Amino acid sequence: MDKTGVVCLVGAGPGDSGLITEKGLQRLRSCDAVVYDFLASERLLEEVPEGCRKIYVGKQAGRHSMKQEEINRLLVKLAGEGLFVVRLKGGDPFVFGRGGEEILALADAGIPYEVVSGVTSAVAALASAGIPVTHRGLSQSFHIMTGHTLSEGEMLPADFSAFAKLNGTLIFLMGLGNLSLIVKGLLEQGKMAATPAAVVARGTLPGQKTVRGTLASIEEDVAKAGITSPAIIVVGETAALDFSSTFRLPLEGCLVGVTGTDSFTEKLCREIHLQGGETRRLLHLNIKSFRNSGQGKAAYEKLASYTWLVFTSANGIREFFAGLLESGKDLRALGHVKFAVVGKGTEKELAGHGFYTDYIPDRYQASDLARGLVKILSPRDRLLLPRALKGSKELNAILDQAGISYDDIPFYDVILNEKEDELQPLNCDYLVFASSSGAEAFFERKRPGSESSGLKNLKIVCIGDMTAKALLKYGRKADLTAEVFSSFGIVQAIGSDWEQRRK
Repeated sequence: MDKTGVVCLVGAGPGDSGLITEKGLQRLRSCDAVVYDFLASERLLEEVPEGCRKIYVGKQAGRHSMKQEEINRLLVKLAGEGLFVVRLKGGDPFVFGRGGEEILALADAGIPYEVVSGVTSAVAALASAGIPVTHRGLSQSFHIMTGHTLSEGEMLPADFSAFAKLNGTLIFLMGLGNLSLIVKGLLEQGKMAATPAAVVARGTLPGQKTVRGTLASIEEDVAKAGITSPAIIVVGETAALDFSSTFRLPLEGCLVGVTGTDSFTEKLCREIHLQGGETRRLLHLNIKSFRNSGQGKAAYEKLASYTWLVFTSANGIREFFAGLLESGKDLRALGHVKFAVVGKGTEKELAGHGFYTDYIPDRYQASDLARGLVKILSPRDRLLLPRALKGSKELNAILDQAGISYDDIPFYDVILNEKEDELQPLNCDYLVFASSSGAEAFFERKRPGSESSGLKNLKIVCIGDMTAKALLKYGRKADLTAEVFSSFGIVQAIGSDWEQRRK
């Protein structure tokens, strides 16, 4: 008999990916399929295992969405195939998340299920804006209503009058489109026009906005501020309080779009997250290996003739050592060789393969690497450069001018992921390019609405001068170039600029 799978309903939290529970992350990291609604942070989808099926069933920006009955059937079907399924929902599955409906369908089909609670935006988004839902002497209770379905022919639901008369803090989720109707109804049910009110948009996320006022002014205040959904409406005495955090990490509130290979972007994203920033993966690049090409195989056969191995990227190191073992050789074949690397990240990668670096330039770019080598090499030296297909020609020019003997062999190329989705318009604060290949792939791909909705309103950050030069042929200059050509240098450049922008 086929094994029946399990469905786990996981609350993704209010938006900030750091506010998902540890248990929720554990379930994501072990699932076979994830069925998800629109998520404020797509970082969570990067937690699932390789090969996990990702199925979108939400609705955002006009995209098709499944009806609830179809979602129920999908969950039953996936579990019926023996899969461990995570149903990932924003906030908490039981706070206007229709989690109960899905559980009833699973129970009817005899499917085992589990619920992992999530932090609801009704509390967390307000806390992020400095608004407590309760406060001694002001509010002893809080009450939540969905505002999304309030209006039925411009009518409020029958129980709205009872809700409006409650003491404490009144919270309306998904109700910005019905703000006028909500305000009118509250006033008609006896709330004072001077009652504090606030609207919090994009709570816990970069770009969060908070508008405070009263029931008499909040509509006009929101219109002036240009507030758009998603937003939460809060009415009551605590809405006048501002307990916003006074401690902020350097990149808090900053959204960075990243491009590149998985190995680089994972490291970059981790460093940005540690500084309090959020990231969005905009372009996935893959490594196309040439290590087993005719040139690559010939290089392994001639290893004894080289005195230096020169690496300009961590990718080159990984490809070279993988090919070394595949050629039938091991580390003993490199006992006579010295190593040069372009920067600290490359140095660390080399150390992971068991070798210390003999030379690293003060500035981490290919031209400085070449100039430094020229000063220490002798006419007897012969170099092997296992690097990218489109490696810097400045390195070649400097070595040629000095009469240095070398073999420059492409071991890999950086190419666009064949499964890459059409790039969507940008709403980031910064866009990072870590290579010329990434910049070229990005600008040569059609991007709907790029100029009007993104590139003019963000700053482009490049890892080095060569990447910045690649932008010029597309008519765009780099706004920031890292002084240290590494992921750490990129975070430093963004951090310095973001500090100035926040002042």
